[in-house]
Amino acid sequence: MLRILFWVGVAALALYILYVVARRLSGSQWPWAKKPPGEDPEESWRPADAPARALLQEADALAAEGRFSEAAHLLLFRSIEDIESRRPKLVRPALTSRDIAGAPELPSAPKRAFSTIVMLVERSLFGGRMLGEQDWRECRTAYETFAFAGAWR
Repeated sequence: MLRILFWVGVAALALYILYVVARRLSGSQWPWAKKPPGEDPEESWRPADAPARALLQEADALAAEGRFSEAAHLLLFRSIEDIESRRPKLVRPALTSRDIAGAPELPSAPKRAFSTIVMLVERSLFGGRMLGEQDWRECRTAYETFAFAGAWR
């Protein structure tokens, strides 16, 4: 009886290996590994151009008045809104902007740009140091990378 069970186990293992190899060669995915519609990593989920440009104009107006920290803070909040609109499960109330910046769901280039914005705003809010024009330029450039480059693809 044990001999029969052994050969049945060997046959089952061989069939499983053949199944795995056939699925790999055919390029199909496991049924449980399929991503829900709209979660394709190739999908572009960066902000729309028109609202992003309007936001930059609004932030530039604040910066022109010398309110660089407020302008950077505005870019941070709107960036979080952009992320939340594309990945609603990613942004939760208990998360800090630093937590969001470290999320593995963000593509690498937007993650770096968003992290730059977070760092500058944190320096302003928690470091007690108002941002200057150079900081604002760095923040603005980071937002442009976040919003306009093909980095979200």
